[in-house]
Amino acid sequence: MDTHRSLPSSTVNQGLPTPEYIFRSIDEVAKRLKPEAPVQCVFPQSVRSQAEKFISLFPGKVLYAVKCNPGPDMLRHMYAAGIRHFDVASLEEARLVKGLFKDAKLHFMHPVKSRESIRRAYRMGIRDFSLDSAAELMKLMEETKSARDLRLFIRVAVAGNAAAYDLSGKFGAAPSTAADLLRHARKVAAKVGLCFHVGSQCMEPAAYAGAIGRAWDIVTKAKVKLDILDVGGGFPATYPGMTPPPLEQFVDAIKTAAQPFVEQGVELWCEPGRAMVAAAGAMLVRVTLRKGRRLYLNDGTYGSLFDAGALGWRFPVRLVRPLKGGRGNTHKDAGGKAPSEKLVPFMFYGPTCDNLDKMKGPFLLPEDTQEGDWIEIGMLGAYGSTMQTRFNGFHSESVATVWPEAVPFAFERPRKKATVLPTAPEAVVQAVSALRRAGKAKAAPTQPQMAMATPEPEPASPNLNAAGDGSTPPLSAK
Repeated sequence: MDTHRSLPSSTVNQGLPTPEYIFRSIDEVAKRLKPEAPVQCVFPQSVRSQAEKFISLFPGKVLYAVKCNPGPDMLRHMYAAGIRHFDVASLEEARLVKGLFKDAKLHFMHPVKSRESIRRAYRMGIRDFSLDSAAELMKLMEETKSARDLRLFIRVAVAGNAAAYDLSGKFGAAPSTAADLLRHARKVAAKVGLCFHVGSQCMEPAAYAGAIGRAWDIVTKAKVKLDILDVGGGFPATYPGMTPPPLEQFVDAIKTAAQPFVEQGVELWCEPGRAMVAAAGAMLVRVTLRKGRRLYLNDGTYGSLFDAGALGWRFPVRLVRPLKGGRGNTHKDAGGKAPSEKLVPFMFYGPTCDNLDKMKGPFLLPEDTQEGDWIEIGMLGAYGSTMQTRFNGFHSESVATVWPEAVPFAFERPRKKATVLPTAPEAVVQAVSALRRAGKAKAAPTQPQMAMATPEPEPASPNLNAAGDGSTPPLSAK
């Protein structure tokens, strides 16, 4: 990578570290790095805009669900946008966030925790814990030595019929049990709350209203004062074949249903994950073999494409074949030809020896897609790289920051007026000097659009960084 891709100090936000290198486009990532392993591409502008949107729309605290994507780059950009509260599901997630941001507020919202996790989390300063059983409540009291500063949340069971991925089968107390737990928690905790999860990728705003109504019935039955109502996650993103209502409709439904709670002074929380980061990430993968309409990739079900394989989800895809000629030519194996304009459906196979490592799609790509081509698979900022295993030794932690909005770049400054800020990194100073000698750098090539994976070819969306709030499925930045 070239040092002149370093961010000048003028782009530093709130003193946070910025990526050492950035790229104008995913095509540039392929052309310059020529990656043989999958590369996670992060779009900072997308995650920042979504974080700001949640903060501005939701009438309460916004807790980012770290499990969705614990990448340090994602977390830093979220923090830069104003997120200070984080929902952690493990001690490792808590350590990760606290190691990045000393002033972060951590909330341990996993309903089942080991005794060691409870004990160490409390020592770290965590005071918010969720539970859905009397046994978990007992563990919390024993491992914190009956601390009086706990904030305990009872996880309520709700139906996940409106969600693409139902989460109601593992956690959640029935209404009568939840009322009993709420009464017990009220006696021992500084504050008490109710929480629930309507399911991942919830497609109906009414699902939140129904869950809030159930919470109201529980509080009425328990006859206790509630301090906090946490409506959880489940906020959806847009995928091929799944176009949810915009985020505003979900927030409006929550506001209306929660009004009785708000009138009693109850604080509202939410835990977005997928909707926050899905559009903020993509994977750049490579074709290692083609058999008819079957493409063998260097990533798969045991890597970043678990949802595509295990759940059959379709993701937007786009062929990446950088222009031939000049330094960085990467598609000579493909004959140096521009991709065909005709799109045809393909099925993907991952790199492992397991027969389950396949993704049916269909994924629409140019009919001349072949070995050596790269493919951008969009909407993988959520549950993409975080789901990777090391099965068969296939694993990649390569990350590239694609941030065309981060300007000015040192190499783009007019040659005669090029100046370096006193605080600019030494790498930028050296880069500007080198570029003065070498002349003006060439602009990055324009990318073709990403094709949506639908049974019939459709025009691609012009915006790869679109928010996951019911808008057109995102494609990569240009």
